[in-house]
Amino acid sequence: MQRRTLMTAAAATLAAPRALRAQSATTLRFTPQQDLVTLDPVTTTAYVSRNHGYMVFDTLYGMDGAFQATPQMVDGHTIEDDGKLWNLTLRDGLRWHDGERVLARDCVASIRRWAKRDPFGTTLMEFTDELSAPDDKTIRFRLKRPFPLLPIALGKASVPVCAMMPERLADTDPFRQVPEMIGSGPFRFKEDERVPGARVVYTKFETYVPRRDGTPSWTSGPKVVHFDRVEWTIMPDSATATNALIAGEQDWQEYAYHDLLAPLRRARNVRVQVMDPTGFVGMVRMNHLTPPFNNPELRRALWGAIDQTAIMQALVGPAETSLYHVPLGFFGPGTPMASEVGLEPLRGPRDYDRVKAAVRASGYRGEPVLLMVASTSQPISQMGAVVEDQFKKAGLNVEVYSVEFNAMLQRRNRRGTVAEGGWSAFVTNWVGTDWLNPAGHIALRGNGDNGYGGWATMPRVEELRDAWFAAPDLAAQQAICRDIQVEAMREVPYYPLGQYLQPTAFRSNITGIVEGFSTFWNVRRS
Repeated sequence: MQRRTLMTAAAATLAAPRALRAQSATTLRFTPQQDLVTLDPVTTTAYVSRNHGYMVFDTLYGMDGAFQATPQMVDGHTIEDDGKLWNLTLRDGLRWHDGERVLARDCVASIRRWAKRDPFGTTLMEFTDELSAPDDKTIRFRLKRPFPLLPIALGKASVPVCAMMPERLADTDPFRQVPEMIGSGPFRFKEDERVPGARVVYTKFETYVPRRDGTPSWTSGPKVVHFDRVEWTIMPDSATATNALIAGEQDWQEYAYHDLLAPLRRARNVRVQVMDPTGFVGMVRMNHLTPPFNNPELRRALWGAIDQTAIMQALVGPAETSLYHVPLGFFGPGTPMASEVGLEPLRGPRDYDRVKAAVRASGYRGEPVLLMVASTSQPISQMGAVVEDQFKKAGLNVEVYSVEFNAMLQRRNRRGTVAEGGWSAFVTNWVGTDWLNPAGHIALRGNGDNGYGGWATMPRVEELRDAWFAAPDLAAQQAICRDIQVEAMREVPYYPLGQYLQPTAFRSNITGIVEGFSTFWNVRRS
């Protein structure tokens, strides 16, 4: 859709009958980062699916801006037997969208399903002797040994989401999507109004009971819905989406793209703001099972090729120095576990002649490198173009495979060689909270075939991760994370590319947007 068409549509809306304009007053119009393809937030790490998940489903705990867990669906919990017995009590008034009561056994089944997909959940279950529902309102964990991180495991805002759903849905194989979108969250999903590639619709769940206490922050606190309807309009072209917001045809654009910040900042009645201070962290993930990146000497040689500053400036612009951070290590900058220990290979100017010599010395002999880049994600595409250039300067035989994001995720699961339809590396990004600590940091696992695509095997990192869970205090946890970072620089599970802050943009009459990722409770139109 061109800007002229958008402006014509806006004029038509203004000329519409009063009843139509009144309807729009109760509808929030939102442009998401990309199309919603995967509906089940347990089966994917896609953030658009996570955002959808928080509309439809609720979680037992929320996470606030200090990365602490707060009760959400639970009224509270008790801890007995020296930290080994937890009883979580559900709040009164919780209902599924089909009208049935939320029962503890539903939640037990939901936790079990999620734990099979999430590394933090897997660890929680390894600590658990018994997970049961002794009555309709009580979820019981009987642990082998204390696990004080239990609430944040169940309430973390990073992917995948520990979404509560009815037992009949939670019994679905966790590697298959559930057949229905029935949750207990503040919005209903309107399957009958979904148009793939164009529109996603949600309506207010009238019988949702928000918490009475707490302060709205990230996914914590009361979730009060002020709009009867939320419409996601899919606009893959960033300029079209920006024009639609400026013209007043959309209320909120999830990503205010960096190359279009100037017109947004100049526009009347539009606000540009960074809502998530943890930002996004970019990375190149390599396939550790096949040549050439099954060679650790080559992986180490390429540290000298990674110019994080160039990658970030290509993404946000050289003048926007406040919107990026380098050097980036293996934990999100500004979060408790982050440090710059061991990051010397990422500092200073790049010497590509020296890198080429190191690459040749590693044994690399021109094997093809298939670099996957998501064409439907502007930030990933921009980072990918610079990574391609840096890899070629290092002497790699690079071929870029540019494809729609979800198609890239599907190919990522193939473990064979490039000739067999596999891949060598891919560029992606994560939110900073996904790199918060070793518990939920999927890409930093070293558990080989059982791990994240790329299948890195790093026994020492796994040992340190286990030690982190047993650490007695924050200082001990931080010391372990410094050791993990040094070991990761040696083993190279992936290359961090830098952190960037991603602004959002919305009409100035939209208020109440909660800090964090895009959530739709507490949002109003003034």
